This record gives sequence, structure tokens and C-alpha cells, in this order.
Amino acid sequence: MNKHLIEKYIPMTETAFFMLLSLREERHGYGIMQHVEEITDGRLRIGAGTIYGTLSKMEADGLIEGVREGKRRKTYKQTPVGKAILEEEIIRLKEMLWVSRGTGGSHA
Repeated sequence: MNKHLIEKYIPMTETAFFMLLSLREERHGYGIMQHVEEITDGRLRIGAGTIYGTLSKMEADGLIEGVREGKRRKTYKQTPVGKAILEEEIIRLKEMLWVSRGTGGSHA
């Protein structure tokens, strides 16, 4: 995987993490906003400015791709690169959890 992308995205912001996680399935911007709010029980609410800026950045970096474009909505889905970046971040987060519980080591 591209070392530059790993360094750019990991550690991942919480917003980017949940957006990329949401794009395991095809969704448009507003759908991502709703999904993130739902899976975080309303704790994380992403504004329109944040979502579209982050989508543009992720698309330019090849983590997501536009799948369909209608009159007012463009839908996105994660790419294999985006999936790999997300998996790397999940491994990092699991390691943090294991260490915090005193189990230590890497359990990827």
C-alpha cells in the first residue's frame, strides 16, 4: 500500500473513520451523515461543510470513488485502497484497546 496514504490518514480522525466505515455500502453525502449519526447513537454529527470537504479529499486520494451521479446527488463507495486504509486503522485501534486492558502485544 502507498506509504504516503498511510502516513496521511493514520491515525485517522473520528469523522474520517466513520465516513469511510459508512462507505462500505454505496451512500450519498446526506446518507453518510445520517448513517454516522445513527451508528454513533447521535454522538457524532457531521456538518455539510465537513462531509463534502472530506469526501473530495478521500476521492482525490483514491480511498473512495463516485459510483453514480444524479441531478443533485453523487453516491460514493470505498475503493480497495480505502478498505485497506480502514483495516489498518482498525488494527491500530484494536491494539490501543488491548494495551489499555493490559493484554499488550499486537493481535492483528
